Amino acid sequence: MIDKNTNLLVVSAHAADFVWRGGGTIAKYVKHGANVSLLILSYGARGESNALWNMEGQTLENVKSTRHGEIEAAAECLGVKDIEFWDYQDYHMEINNERVERLVHKIRKVKPHHILTHGPKDAFNPDHETVSKYVFDASVLSTSNGVKLEGTTTVKQAQIFGFEPHQSEISDFKPEVILDITETYERKEAAMNCFKAQPHLIDYYGWKAKMRGNHARRCSGEKEYKYAEAFTRFFPYVGGEFI
Repeated sequence: MIDKNTNLLVVSAHAADFVWRGGGTIAKYVKHGANVSLLILSYGARGESNALWNMEGQTLENVKSTRHGEIEAAAECLGVKDIEFWDYQDYHMEINNERVERLVHKIRKVKPHHILTHGPKDAFNPDHETVSKYVFDASVLSTSNGVKLEGTTTVKQAQIFGFEPHQSEISDFKPEVILDITETYERKEAAMNCFKAQPHLIDYYGWKAKMRGNHARRCSGEKEYKYAEAFTRFFPYVGGEFI
């Protein structure tokens, strides 16, 4: 059950990843009262802002500023208020021990029950694969008493869910969780339309949500499911009964 006691941490490699791949889910958690924290690791200025670089006289600073505004507008559409921008360089993103400790600190601060981030495979985007491992490693370290970080205490292992990559079949993606987002799809659509730097993806992810909605209906028998998002699981489901 999603409620005010639920903590969700979303870690997005680039500016718009969280919207394309998980915007409906994020909006759903917000709508039902969860505490949602959004972490943007980079603006995607080097590798995911091609439309902006086509403008004459464009600069890196202006690209980042434009993407910052897009992120804030999209987050407002989804209802997210807690956002951090770490401004790492993208393409290719590099992770060192200092950055791992920084994320461990963030996880221990948020105490997430669930982490939503990139899955382990993405055929055309090594940044996404790097961030997947980055989040996994930091989440495991956050549970260890032997990892001492001043001002923090250890947390329970969060369940980690991986976004569906853009090129699903080529990336060998197999949905392990399909989440209905019918009630919040309009918020996702509004958020997607904030990203003018990647206009070609707006229709694509609209079609993807409809397709996964079809799968949601077929797998569940729930005819009211119209839109959905798909994810992988980093850990198996554990419980006392089948759900």
